[in-house]
Amino acid sequence: MKFTYYGHACFSVVAGGKTLLFDPFITPNPLASGIDITQIEADFILVSHGHADHVADVVEVAGRTGATIISPFEVGAWFEKKGLKNVQAMNHGGAAETQFGRVKLTSAIHSSSMPDGSYGGNPCGFVIETEDGNFYYSGDTALTLDMKLIAEETQLRFAVLPIGDFYTMGIDDALRAAEFAGATKIVGVHYDTFPPIKLDREAALRAASSAGKALLLPQIGETIDV
Repeated sequence: MKFTYYGHACFSVVAGGKTLLFDPFITPNPLASGIDITQIEADFILVSHGHADHVADVVEVAGRTGATIISPFEVGAWFEKKGLKNVQAMNHGGAAETQFGRVKLTSAIHSSSMPDGSYGGNPCGFVIETEDGNFYYSGDTALTLDMKLIAEETQLRFAVLPIGDFYTMGIDDALRAAEFAGATKIVGVHYDTFPPIKLDREAALRAASSAGKALLLPQIGETIDV
């Protein structure tokens, strides 16, 4: 599968014949100033929660591409009020068959409000199952034993986990999360964007190696095979 990193917690994965874009926050991110948002394609946009650093570019990308938004219910309802038509508003534990495969919403321990301060429901993660393989994006979250349920149900090709600490898991908890979920390959996200989440890359890579995990830290704009 092709994985492209757009900075912070925004990335796309080409899987099941479709391009899945997650948590688009690009134009307000100075670290992603080299990304031309008008060139980003998406068949589906998956949004984990309502915070501005995860939804900033949803309306622009969805409006241009016609992508279907998959999100927790309240987040989806907020985008419908913004005039977007292709919204699949789900809730935790629910799963759906889609054009790319199966998507299931998982629990995440965090907070959620929309950029205008309105209620954003509960944050979530996603388990994606496709003909090309399966992966887990935890969204912004603390470590939780619920992640063990993923390993019981799904064989993962990789997991996308926040590693910046302060607002989410740091690298140590992310490595435990990968162990719980049954993933040996981790793509790290949600780091470096703000001063409190500046990542010591060498220390993170050493910790992952010691734990027997492959930690991938692509550059912003880089596409890798996962």
